[in-house]
Amino acid sequence: MARQLAAHRAGLSRTKAVRYAVVGLGHIAQAAVLPAFKHARRNSVLAALVSGEPKKLDTLGRRYRVERLCGYDEADELFGSGEIDAVYIALPNNMHTEFAVRAARAGLHVLCEKPMAVTVRECEQMIRATTQANVKLMIAYRLHFERANLEAARLARAGTLGELRFFSSDFSMQVREDNIRLERAKGGGPLYDIGIYCINAARHTLSEDPLEVWATAAKSRDPRFREVDETVVGAMRFKDERLASFTCSFGAADRSTYAVTGTRGSITLDPAYEYAEGLAYSLKVGERKRTKKFAKSDQFAPELLYFSDCILNNREPEPSGLEGLADVRVIEAMLRSIRTGKPVTLKMQQRRQRPTMRKEIRRPAVPREPRLVNVKSASQ
Repeated sequence: MARQLAAHRAGLSRTKAVRYAVVGLGHIAQAAVLPAFKHARRNSVLAALVSGEPKKLDTLGRRYRVERLCGYDEADELFGSGEIDAVYIALPNNMHTEFAVRAARAGLHVLCEKPMAVTVRECEQMIRATTQANVKLMIAYRLHFERANLEAARLARAGTLGELRFFSSDFSMQVREDNIRLERAKGGGPLYDIGIYCINAARHTLSEDPLEVWATAAKSRDPRFREVDETVVGAMRFKDERLASFTCSFGAADRSTYAVTGTRGSITLDPAYEYAEGLAYSLKVGERKRTKKFAKSDQFAPELLYFSDCILNNREPEPSGLEGLADVRVIEAMLRSIRTGKPVTLKMQQRRQRPTMRKEIRRPAVPREPRLVNVKSASQ
């Protein structure tokens, strides 16, 4: 039945935009996803909102002129109504799998925020459900479409830096005390939330998946970190003895940077992972130095534009569910390493599908963050 629904919707959608329901109206949805539909209107329409909070539904429904509003308990009715073609899942990490599977069974395509899920088993469940339903699954890695990161990976792969030797990264912020990122039961903690950016960047710039990982974690006396680690240091070993290391923290000043170093030069992105400001990189090869800055842009509209094109033209998206699974596999292994104090060997199928410069999509920046409804920014 789901296959028939998906095929029927795909046929109808070839002459129109893909209709999305945004499921979950927390900070990322309000600050970035909902405004992005304005810049993605070529092929994407915000058709429904799903939340457990009536005030959010009422206020945001009026703001974005969305008439179809429903609570989580009414989601299955919406999913089967024929009023939408796809969902953008912006829920807490521990809820991704449930709603992705429910959407897939109703014949809906799924665009899901990262991390894809909390466990490898959950990721595999999402892949299986979308495959069986013959619908598309994409994980919302916005930097796969962003020029600074794409150029860094291109330069690293092209041999500009010589033979690649190591990757290093720092990503940190001060997280608000009442934020869900500090709740273990909801899939919180710095490794899932921001460490995943470091892992993904290392995998792409080195064009490999790791063979072995190691990690350790620390907590201060700060009461915010009763349930989750404050700071995690991770290391990865790749083929040809290339190494990657990173530090991610919820209890340190804002920092967002990574560097790739080879035998002839290095490239450093600073800032590297942000969406609320422009990014930049510095390239040094021998004695030559060059800095390039990129103006702030809407990094979420490109995800919608690309995924809708994949749906309308029946193409498999990159980043797919397999990309999301790869990062969660690394995270799960690092958590095991933290518990045991030992390195963990990984047997990962090496992925050859990587984002390239052809993936770049640029849209104007959202002028200012919209007024938030019953939600606060994650950082202090």
